[in-house]
Amino acid sequence: MKVSKFGGSSLADGHQLQRVFNIVNADSNRKIIVVSAPGKRFTDDIKVTDLLIKYAEATINDQNTETIISDIKQRYHDIAYHFGLPQESLTDIDQQIDHLAKKHYRSFDYLFAAFAAHGEYLNAQLIAKVFTYLGLPARFIDPKEIGLLVDDNARSATFNTQSYETIAKLDLSTSERLIIPGFFGYTNNGDMATFSRGGSDITGAIMARALSADLYENFTDVSAIYAVNPNIITHPAAIHQMTYDEMRELSYAGFAVFHDEAIIPAIQGGIRINIKNTNDPDAPGTFIVPPTEVQETRPVTGIANSNRFAALYLHRYLLNKEVGFTLRILEILKRHNISYEHMPSGIDDLTIIFDKTNLSQDKVNAMLADIAADIKPDTLKWLPSYGIIMIVGEGMRNRIGALTEIVTPLKENGISLQMVNQGASEISIMLGIQPDLADSAVKAIYNNIFKIK
Repeated sequence: MKVSKFGGSSLADGHQLQRVFNIVNADSNRKIIVVSAPGKRFTDDIKVTDLLIKYAEATINDQNTETIISDIKQRYHDIAYHFGLPQESLTDIDQQIDHLAKKHYRSFDYLFAAFAAHGEYLNAQLIAKVFTYLGLPARFIDPKEIGLLVDDNARSATFNTQSYETIAKLDLSTSERLIIPGFFGYTNNGDMATFSRGGSDITGAIMARALSADLYENFTDVSAIYAVNPNIITHPAAIHQMTYDEMRELSYAGFAVFHDEAIIPAIQGGIRINIKNTNDPDAPGTFIVPPTEVQETRPVTGIANSNRFAALYLHRYLLNKEVGFTLRILEILKRHNISYEHMPSGIDDLTIIFDKTNLSQDKVNAMLADIAADIKPDTLKWLPSYGIIMIVGEGMRNRIGALTEIVTPLKENGISLQMVNQGASEISIMLGIQPDLADSAVKAIYNNIFKIK
């Protein structure tokens, strides 16, 4: 049995959904279909999820929502009309879109979560209708129906692992394909709460583990995961096989093709993952597997970079001698409900790296004020944009010269680093760098390691 997840680009319009239908119809083992909201149809298009977020903002601000509602409905109508579905089959979807602004929500965060989740929620309903209309029996499954529970973090929820037992009871003996919306679950209070953006991958992995799937297929718009961003290197090497840990490290650092949190259920369940292309379904894609299944170990599997980070630099003499110093910093972060990503340190200084997508300027200002008052550092600097490069590969374990291959091409190209940190697992080396130098650094490292002259 396979769990197959299709991303927003695969479901953007009727033409793309026809391809999805053909893929699902071609293999009866594709029993569980997890779907995203309709994505962009062309470069300057807007995703349905982003339309729903605009709808949420307009509702909160008591603005006219007539146009935005019409735009959202039209996206679903266009897909339905492509297959000739009758107008009356969309009445319930239209009513749900209208009703969103009339419901009561516990907070604005839960309002935003509910609006955003409806991209997937409505699309799963529509796809079940389309598949059935085309002669492939399909049934919409509400995550509430199978007990897919999450915590109370409305817009960045964490899955409640006790739900695995409930989900495992889902009846797979039916001939129907089961269409499940990704990206969200329900709290114990019955409220919709979303995973972080791109979280439909997480739903797919949860379903695969809960149902002990033989394979989790993740369909997107690329035929493989590449060793580096194709926008930086033209025609980079394709990765045919990689380990769970390699994928998690690379996803975290910028490989957007698969959500880093989605790896965890797959690891726990030992579920193999296959990244495939909806537009080229016969291509083998990239397999993500346990380390014991890897057939070839390369020195470096991939190089990822992201500029979504910010950093706080703190200097004070003899801070390494002060017992409890780091604890005092962490208490300030906890006070402001701020998590950090990394904390490399020296004897007199400390750098704390944050994911700036989770920070507001008000939070940053309050945190800096408390650190200045409580810690009294000699120097305190906030770096609003901080680049991270991650070089990842199982073959880097205990390998002499790995760092030299990374640093030497940077020296030759006059590129300076702000930080070097190797993970305890020894499969990754993280570099801190000025954001405007990141692409040049990635290119230099890639060309040296993969011997591109």
